[in-house]
Amino acid sequence: MDQTTMKAVVYHGPGDISLDDVPVPQIIEPDDIIVRVTTSTICGTDIHIQHGGLPAVQPGTIIGHEFCGEVVEIGPAVTNVKVGDQCAISCVTSCGQCFYCRRGEYSQCETGSWIFGYLIDGCQAEFVRVPHANMGVYVIPEDLEDEDVLFVGDILSTGFYGAQNAEIKPGDTVAVFGAGPVGMCAMATAKLWGPACIIAVDTNQDRLDVCLREGIADVAFNPATQNVVEEIKKITDARGADCTIEAVGVTPTYEMAINSVRNAGTVSIIGVFEKPQELKMDELWIRNIKIHMGLVKTDQIPALIKLIQTGKLNMRFLQTHSAPLADILEGYDVFGNKKDNCLKWIVK
Repeated sequence: MDQTTMKAVVYHGPGDISLDDVPVPQIIEPDDIIVRVTTSTICGTDIHIQHGGLPAVQPGTIIGHEFCGEVVEIGPAVTNVKVGDQCAISCVTSCGQCFYCRRGEYSQCETGSWIFGYLIDGCQAEFVRVPHANMGVYVIPEDLEDEDVLFVGDILSTGFYGAQNAEIKPGDTVAVFGAGPVGMCAMATAKLWGPACIIAVDTNQDRLDVCLREGIADVAFNPATQNVVEEIKKITDARGADCTIEAVGVTPTYEMAINSVRNAGTVSIIGVFEKPQELKMDELWIRNIKIHMGLVKTDQIPALIKLIQTGKLNMRFLQTHSAPLADILEGYDVFGNKKDNCLKWIVK
């Protein structure tokens, strides 16, 4: 490439991000590729980073991890894609060869499990270097656009992982705590397991209304005006939900997710927590509560793309705002502060 500098969102410390001129990334390892970013997003995790809530992120890091783009350069060991391919890309890189990768635990890859915008430079930029490009890079089918598959690299895979870990069975009642984009993706993918009822829980009534309007939830409860634990018990014969999914990462939703699940039920945690939480083992063990948690697994991206392609999943309604990279700091304000009913800020 002739271009030597580019625009990128750079983290300089808690509360300090800016759109800077930085060097265009270069191929470093034989299985690297360079991608021209065509579409990206601002994610809730980026807001955590902006506020200094994830101290592993070092000043000088380019933020962003959810994106699609065109391959413009490939390393000599890359066999999965070629220059010119338009691709959806996993937010987590993995080598495919280490102890964890061989067991399908790609987010724990021993090469470092490099999360874009966290431990390596991310995608809120004109170009990005993608390590281990033979894993986690997927050519977008010709009948789909960036906007169709944009979320498979992170929030749709995260929602699916949360639903998968909830161990949903046909006919179950599932309660999802947090009706942000991740929670909405958890609701949409939970439907794949055939639950009888999906409950959306959030203090933002506008978002609850979206869940009901889009058909990803059957019931909505607002803890600002309702006792959610009691309301869930009312519709579950006083038992509680069969499974709950926590999709925020704060104490109130964490506690409601645990207190709303029935005995021998399952709690799935996919929210990003900045602070420790108390686990009341003296109460939970005798109830046979199962708790699953963890970083997104992205090995289901091909399946999610197929579900989108066949019309089984469609999350484009999340894309409420779109603007060029030059306007991204406005996006951090609007998305981060939940202004203007923003669900996702798309960067073109």
